[in-house]
Amino acid sequence: MSAEQQERAVRCLVAKVGLDGHDRGAHVIARAFRDAGFEVVYSGLHRAPEDIVQAAVQEDVDVLGISILSGAHNTLIPKVIEGLKEYDAFDDTLVLVGGIIPDEDEADLKEQGVAEVFGPGTPMEETIEFIRNNVPERA
Repeated sequence: MSAEQQERAVRCLVAKVGLDGHDRGAHVIARAFRDAGFEVVYSGLHRAPEDIVQAAVQEDVDVLGISILSGAHNTLIPKVIEGLKEYDAFDDTLVLVGGIIPDEDEADLKEQGVAEVFGPGTPMEETIEFIRNNVPERA
């Protein structure tokens, strides 16, 4: 991590995409990220992939954490990644997914550009440490 990054807090967008209405986990993650010193923006519920991309770009986030429990991850996450690429924001954004993702889907998501998938019960410190170790360098 560069000296400039240490001075500037890591900016995270915690996002709920699609029709998934369960946001308790997203709120827990957002609070843990804040407690770790990250700046956090929460998208709110029922966001379209385009809304998530717009928020990530406008907020100039370092990390996009997508919480998804609906089972629509194979449809919605690639749309978010495509949108980030269209705005030339993908290389500057660490994309994480949290939720119930089958192992075979996890490999596909990582192939498409998701940095890591965190399932239920992942220790919060593991997620925070992953971000600290993998947040993209800003030019």
